[in-house]
Amino acid sequence: MTESQRPSGEYPMYPSYGNGDAAYPPPPSYQPPQPVAAGSGTTVWPGSGAADGHTGGAGHGGGDGFQGPGLPQPAPEPPASRHRARRPVALLAAVAIAAAVVGGGTATVIGQLTDQGTGSTSSTSVIPGTTVSQSSKGTVSGVAAALSPTIVEISAASTAGQSTGSGVIITSDGETVTNNHVVAGASSVKVTLSTGKTYTADVVGTDPAKDLALIKLRGASGLKTATLGDSSKVAVGDQVVAIGSPEGLTGTVTSGIVSALDRDVTVAKEGDNSQGQGQNGQGGGQQWPFEFGGKQFNGDTGDSTTTYKALQTDASLNPGNSGGALINMNGEIIGINSAMYSASSAGSSDSSGAGSVGLGFAIPVNTLKADLSTLRAGNSS
Repeated sequence: MTESQRPSGEYPMYPSYGNGDAAYPPPPSYQPPQPVAAGSGTTVWPGSGAADGHTGGAGHGGGDGFQGPGLPQPAPEPPASRHRARRPVALLAAVAIAAAVVGGGTATVIGQLTDQGTGSTSSTSVIPGTTVSQSSKGTVSGVAAALSPTIVEISAASTAGQSTGSGVIITSDGETVTNNHVVAGASSVKVTLSTGKTYTADVVGTDPAKDLALIKLRGASGLKTATLGDSSKVAVGDQVVAIGSPEGLTGTVTSGIVSALDRDVTVAKEGDNSQGQGQNGQGGGQQWPFEFGGKQFNGDTGDSTTTYKALQTDASLNPGNSGGALINMNGEIIGINSAMYSASSAGSSDSSGAGSVGLGFAIPVNTLKADLSTLRAGNSS
């Protein structure tokens, strides 16, 4: 056996391939990093910055000052430590999100409770221009509660007897709108509020052609007033509320819808209670006469008549509702009730069985608004 002798410390040579000049595997194309002696028994490998001429980032501040080549470098943070750091961050983020959700929900609930709790007292919770609260908007009870204090009972005495109707307060000092036929020919007028308090009233102005009148309560102040709406916006099918004093029952509330628009209604123009325009508050008495569809109802309208375009409603109207309010669901006055159909009165003066059968008529509020200046001036047409 032949032994190969090699000097101590030499590496074995690998066989060559091809031309025999190259050895396999080929030597690396770069010089591997060499350890740097850092003292007895210690070997330090250069940092990543050693290869590109930098110091491994030690000069960027870490509390130890500058660290040159060959000095010990801080060991990298173990992966487990990074994972432990992420968990608290994720936990904090989850807590923050939950707090935001709970906080937002709490704020919403508090806002709702606050709004509900102040609905009857806060001005921001009232429908602008009316006395109806936002929480009661669209309800008959809400409209009734808000508007009943603005509707009064009117008792007018004349040589022909006592008549009873209704009226609507439009100013805090007692201006009240009603029908002309309620106060026509009256020698004295008494007004009763929803509270039961009574006033003496003076007739300021009348307009028989539109069956409207304006009276003023003596010594009144601080009265609750109604809001006049816009009858041009009324549509068939709109829900309405009627408030008045039928048969002397002050503050009676009924409801229905607008059945038709622009109905031609004819009423007596002259104030003569002997023709039946007065309304007996004790019941079973005379009603206000009118003509509709070529027929007379509730008595004889006489020779002097006037015709106006009326809103038709199926809200129940009875003797005493005349001059009262027809109200939309926002609490705005859209008409002044002026006539009602009674089957028992068709072609007959007998009204013992009088009562609403779903055909009532009201003067549009826009007619009233256009006539207010005339009524306040005391003029008559």
